[in-house]
Amino acid sequence: MHRRNETENILIEKASRFFPGGENGNMAFDNSRAFLVKRGSGSRIWDVSGNVYIDYLMGSGPMVLGHAHPSVTEAVRSAVGDGSTFFTNNESAVLLAEEIVAAVPSAEQIRFTTSGTDACFQGLRIARSFRKRDKILKFEGGFHGTSDYSLISNPPKQLLQYPYGDRSTGGIPKAIEDLVLVAPYNDADTTTALIEQHHDELAAVIIEPVQRILEPLPGFLQAVRTVTAKHEIPLIFDEVVTGFRLAYGGAQEYYGVTPDLTAIGKIVGGGYPLAAICGRADIMSSYDPSQTDTAVSQIGTLNGNPIACAAGLSTLYELRQAGDSAYARLWSTGRRLRESLETLCAESEIPAQTSGVDPVFDIIFTDADLTGYRSTLSADHDMNRRFRDLLQDEGVFRGPSKFYPSLAHTDDDIEQTISAFRHAITNLRD
Repeated sequence: MHRRNETENILIEKASRFFPGGENGNMAFDNSRAFLVKRGSGSRIWDVSGNVYIDYLMGSGPMVLGHAHPSVTEAVRSAVGDGSTFFTNNESAVLLAEEIVAAVPSAEQIRFTTSGTDACFQGLRIARSFRKRDKILKFEGGFHGTSDYSLISNPPKQLLQYPYGDRSTGGIPKAIEDLVLVAPYNDADTTTALIEQHHDELAAVIIEPVQRILEPLPGFLQAVRTVTAKHEIPLIFDEVVTGFRLAYGGAQEYYGVTPDLTAIGKIVGGGYPLAAICGRADIMSSYDPSQTDTAVSQIGTLNGNPIACAAGLSTLYELRQAGDSAYARLWSTGRRLRESLETLCAESEIPAQTSGVDPVFDIIFTDADLTGYRSTLSADHDMNRRFRDLLQDEGVFRGPSKFYPSLAHTDDDIEQTISAFRHAITNLRD
């Protein structure tokens, strides 16, 4: 376990006083393992005490180029010199909008937000306005941010019969439960039947094409697309995680399934507060008061912030310039890590498997077939926590779930990580 200096101890004590639960809602630690990040560079982060970690959290995904990438840093420095925000259209926002529309198959028009939560929320709102209906269908265990609609059955507190869901957090009006139908991810037959039964009530269907760390079974996304198109129900892909990660055009490019609306975030902002909802022009026109007398209001002080847009433009430029080689490397890095984990667990006779896709995956300590949310309930979460702690002791940092490989992770990083895997798995077995 790494040592903490007095400065870091004082700061951690202050965090416990000033933040409810000692943190900002993202990462919770046992106090003995808590640390505060001071800086990051490339694939690594340093805490206040000077300890260094190979980072696989990577800001929960945005830092696909690595921390403090020189091109992104220079773009931000240049943009700051021209002003921080304007609350009106700016050059960088227009150029980034053009790049996203060119890259994302579903995107004809776009509106910027500052978070993935807001992007998903906006997608649901304009779909309700467009369809003139109130209900939406989502998938059990799917995460679309922290709006009221999104936190139904994520995760469910009780396993109800589909399509019923329950509130996953305090503060959500009970009435919201009646407006959200819940389907099982990767179950095409049940999902199709539910949409057929309730099609005239639905404003939209929203889905993570890769739900958390569950890859879609062959034909599943196509089945959802087919039934929603049949009934002219807007299909929303939440690509906050998968956008610009699985391919330059996101999961919809990779799987060959085009939704009507797409929420994007994380990578598109280059590590700065930026996200967007984009999609078909006729649905996006719900924002345009010249097109409808019931236009949807969408206002945000920092929407399309020029600093964030400059970071996003620089990040996408680097990805576009690298082309297929960038994505080949992301997939290869993830595959090497996954294969090593699975081999080590098999050799140690620990029931475990990796789940997800190579550019974003996790290890699940179970031998059950992983297809939908309920299949993940057999996982040994205590062993996952212990595994994370053992990795941290070896200087490898990951979040509570998911490994995010980046283009900054080197061959040496991977070898050191595999060595840490070996140490952790050995100690789990013992």
